[in-house]
Amino acid sequence: MQLYKSQNLRVSNSLTGKKEPFKPLNEGHVGMYVCGPTVYSNVHLGNCRTFMSFDMIFRYLRYLGYKVRYVRNITDAGHLEDDADDGEDKIAKKARLEQLEPMEVVQRYTVDFHNILEKFNFLPPSIEPTATGHIIEQIEIIKDILEKGYAYEINGSVYFDVKKFNETYEYGKLSGRKLEDMIANTRELTAQDEKRNPQDFALWKKAEPQHIMRWPSPWGDGFPGWHLECTAMSTKYLGETFDIHGGGMDLKFPHHECEIAQAEASNGHSPVNYWLHANMLTMNGKKMAKSTGNNILPGEIFSGDNKILSKAFEPSVVRFFMMQAHYTSILDLSNDALLASEKGYNRLMEAVDTLSILETGKSSDFNIESWKQRCHDAMNDDFNTPILIAHLFDAVKHINLIKEGKESISETDKELLQQTMNAFIFDVLGLERKSESGADTQKLSGVVELLIDLRKEARANKDFATSDKIRDQLAELGIQLKDGKEGTTFSMN
Repeated sequence: MQLYKSQNLRVSNSLTGKKEPFKPLNEGHVGMYVCGPTVYSNVHLGNCRTFMSFDMIFRYLRYLGYKVRYVRNITDAGHLEDDADDGEDKIAKKARLEQLEPMEVVQRYTVDFHNILEKFNFLPPSIEPTATGHIIEQIEIIKDILEKGYAYEINGSVYFDVKKFNETYEYGKLSGRKLEDMIANTRELTAQDEKRNPQDFALWKKAEPQHIMRWPSPWGDGFPGWHLECTAMSTKYLGETFDIHGGGMDLKFPHHECEIAQAEASNGHSPVNYWLHANMLTMNGKKMAKSTGNNILPGEIFSGDNKILSKAFEPSVVRFFMMQAHYTSILDLSNDALLASEKGYNRLMEAVDTLSILETGKSSDFNIESWKQRCHDAMNDDFNTPILIAHLFDAVKHINLIKEGKESISETDKELLQQTMNAFIFDVLGLERKSESGADTQKLSGVVELLIDLRKEARANKDFATSDKIRDQLAELGIQLKDGKEGTTFSMN
């Protein structure tokens, strides 16, 4: 495919705080790195939103005709609790609690991650490297940073010297923080702390006797710092300078800030031209958190086995819901929002089906070329999917008017409209047509909801025999009813 006015693409660069024209280092090619999951638990829905945003960006860059090398890593070592330099490795802790080998934990949750992303119709990245597969590269970078005087070794651990680095470079430029302010607002180190300064961060940590995950190094057995792995893997596969580095807003500091510092200390220049950050997902207006119960896993949405939503939702409905907000905006998940998205998704799919069987005639007043350009303009404006979707529904309105005989469409315009609708709905937004099994599930859900209403009436009339009969016979069919404060929900085994 030829580039479609790709020179008009503008992206929000977190490094400059501006929306800038996108110009890749090598014409026709894009290198993009996105921080992947730490595989110690089921993938979080908020993380899915981040990865979905970059899947959409990957798709649009490919649609424009770019050859994209998309690298998304798997963190399977070196990520300590609370993103700190002390504590227990998250994977090792899970392995200890569940009495498993750490790599069993890694395998289990890597498989879960891939299964969920497949359901959401993600394209696989070009390369998916692991932290444990790049220990040698990480050690070499540490040696280089030590040699250049921006790190120090103590008791078998190696720390990045932020103060020394800041004499030549600017630590904090991505997050807009000043080192002086950070120092002023940080408690002094305790006598037991190995660091010279609180802002210093680990490049390599000495493994205590009880630490399971360890590798030999010039400084003794240990494991790499969390920030280091992304510097090693991104530069190995994309070069010392590459086009796009993505991730969630929560990674901007300290993770991405430390990545920049490591790369500059090692290579002498900034590693990335465009830093892109996806915003967070909330639920019912609050932060998602397991501790408060305000949390839901993707699989629980697909199955309906949860106490938060009134029914199950298909992965494409959830994907459509997420695409209705700009990737840099906070998005709030709720039952009402998903129900509204389901209606919109169904309208969109019905219009696609209707378009394929429309009879053609004379041209209408709806200018397809102009509409197509507006779709491109939306995506070229920092991947503005909500505006794109608004334009897609302009086309839906036009299709329905043709169906009702109030407008007409020529054969040429119909073909162009079909090509463009299919390209943006399926190739760029990554939606999928509802499967026959999905349609059957929707019908079954409707029948169960009707029975729930009948059971509610029976209980109100104190007809408990009928109420119990509905519950018990549904249970025999593998459909479990759950009564709660918000009403009755159901799940299917």
